[in-house]
Amino acid sequence: MIFDGLSNKLQDTFKKLRGKGKLTEKDIKEATREIKIALLEADVNFKVVKDFIKKINERAVGVEVLQSLTPGQQVIKIVNDELTSLMGKENTKLEFSKKGITPIMLVGLQGAGKTTTGGKLANLLKEKGKKVLLVACDVYRPAAIKQLQVLGQQISVDVFSLGDKESPVQIAKKAIEHAEHNLYDVVIVDTAGRLHVDEQLMDELYNIKNEIEPVEILLNVDAMTGQDAVTVAESFNEKLDITGIIMTKLDGDTRGGAALSITAVTGKHIKFVGMGEKIADLEPFYPDRMASRILGMGDVLSLIEKAQANFDEQKALELQEKIRKQEFTLVDFKEQMQQMKSMGSLSDILQMMPGANTKALQGLDMSDKELVKTEAIIDSMTEAERLNPDIINASRRKRIAQGSGTRVQDVNKLLKGFEQSRKMMKQLSSMGGKKMSKFKLPFMR
Repeated sequence: MIFDGLSNKLQDTFKKLRGKGKLTEKDIKEATREIKIALLEADVNFKVVKDFIKKINERAVGVEVLQSLTPGQQVIKIVNDELTSLMGKENTKLEFSKKGITPIMLVGLQGAGKTTTGGKLANLLKEKGKKVLLVACDVYRPAAIKQLQVLGQQISVDVFSLGDKESPVQIAKKAIEHAEHNLYDVVIVDTAGRLHVDEQLMDELYNIKNEIEPVEILLNVDAMTGQDAVTVAESFNEKLDITGIIMTKLDGDTRGGAALSITAVTGKHIKFVGMGEKIADLEPFYPDRMASRILGMGDVLSLIEKAQANFDEQKALELQEKIRKQEFTLVDFKEQMQQMKSMGSLSDILQMMPGANTKALQGLDMSDKELVKTEAIIDSMTEAERLNPDIINASRRKRIAQGSGTRVQDVNKLLKGFEQSRKMMKQLSSMGGKKMSKFKLPFMR
């Protein structure tokens, strides 16, 4: 899960603070020391950590904490505020030209997933009603042009290409002329990956920039490269004055040092994050929501947005009524699993739940393979068993396991998970708040 190690360590630290009725400066000093170690272990830039801890100390030893009735909560609020500030304070949206086309340059290292990100960004903008043109300016990597064309076909977005004989600067120039003539809204230029120390290729990017005058120059970086991503961002920013960052593979980065360091070091905001391999797995980056997730407070707004984009509202309301009447069955359970899969990584979705126990979630196997197994088990049951799991005794469990090609232990695990989900869904259905009352969400075990 995202920021797994850091999140667990910070939550352990705050648990100690919550247990004290009043905090002394010594308590705060020990807590900030543990926070500092947790951040360094998460591969956050040393200078960033130093400045962060200094700010925490300055605020935490003040009146708002030491004289507070809930000092532990005040410290958590301060850390939450500073984490949010560290990552850019608020969501930074793409800029668009007031009239005419909006050229966007995608730049970055080789192998950072730039071409795929270009397709994801085009798909996102297309869904917002923009007419998008993808431009194949990577003439060096074998099959790069073909890859972009395949992505374009998948999302029904046009791709401009002149093969690998023209120079990238000329391709970009002619693509803009083509876009203006055909009334496109956005032009996304996919440039070749290059090392930031390769002066000749960096000069090529500079020349493309001067030719097309992009509104956005977005640097694509791999979150899993840690502080190397920060170093790369500094170099590209120095040469091109980038306007923002797209951080990919954040769903696979358990440390999170790059995400916590890159804005503080470069002054450039993360605009989007890649949260999976699917074409829809590119999301706007919200510093406040990410800080909340790191501190174990969940991310209900993102959860609601994901659900609203993927769930049938009528079915959700019907499910809510079933939960209220305690009529939720394994048939509903299977249907909700299938819909949850469309929302992305199940472990990340669970992490968005307020109060989710991330340590407990570590033991759950929520891979697609496990979900296929779960569906097979439910399909091997009789209709009566799906509607009333309480009748499933030992002999029935053995028969279901044989019919689904699984073990009795797997059947037991599913039934236990189903029972837990029934309880959790009942809790979730009663959550307050206007947004939650408008749209009730199902919960996966």
